[in-house]
Amino acid sequence: MKKITIVFLFSVLFLCCFVGCSKYMSHYSAIASVRTNSPGKGSLSFSSFNGSMVFHLKCKDGSARQMDYTAKLESGNASVYYDCDGTKKLLFTIGSGETVSSSLEGLPVGKLYVIVETDGKCKEGRFVFEMK
Repeated sequence: MKKITIVFLFSVLFLCCFVGCSKYMSHYSAIASVRTNSPGKGSLSFSSFNGSMVFHLKCKDGSARQMDYTAKLESGNASVYYDCDGTKKLLFTIGSGETVSSSLEGLPVGKLYVIVETDGKCKEGRFVFEMK
């Protein structure tokens, strides 16, 4: 019985570590989507997308600590948030036929979450986030 209890506790601990690694989780349905994510750059292109996509970026010490971003959306509405200090903040919103191109400066060193959330189904979109 003692061995079963130990195995069960280690199994629960392993699952908690495996599942609970990120503060934000992606959940979506998409058609013809391509996602890339590295510590310095994240991008999402799609024909159809509905849901939430999370990017994990890093702001390194000694750099300009800036994130450049662009977005384009043919139809639908989306909001993009960022979190670098434990608080989720609105970065921008984009609607049908709009494009966005700007930068976010003065980021603290460390982990940066960028969250793309749609308000229903969006079509023909592209989002790019790049650390400078």
